[in-house]
Amino acid sequence: MLELDIMELPTSCVLVISNGKVKLGALPPHAETRFKTHDGQVRRVNFNEGEEF
Repeated sequence: MLELDIMELPTSCVLVISNGKVKLGALPPHAETRFKTHDGQVRRVNFNEGEEF
């Protein structure tokens, strides 16, 4: 069972559930986020950070 207190989470975050594992990560202010999967499972999460110009 997974229980989360949403009041304690970062303002912007991502919750990834794959193959019985859960990972929570804060989202950067300016970034492109990519999820790489293989055989229906998340293998990697990439944050390509940038900034406003």
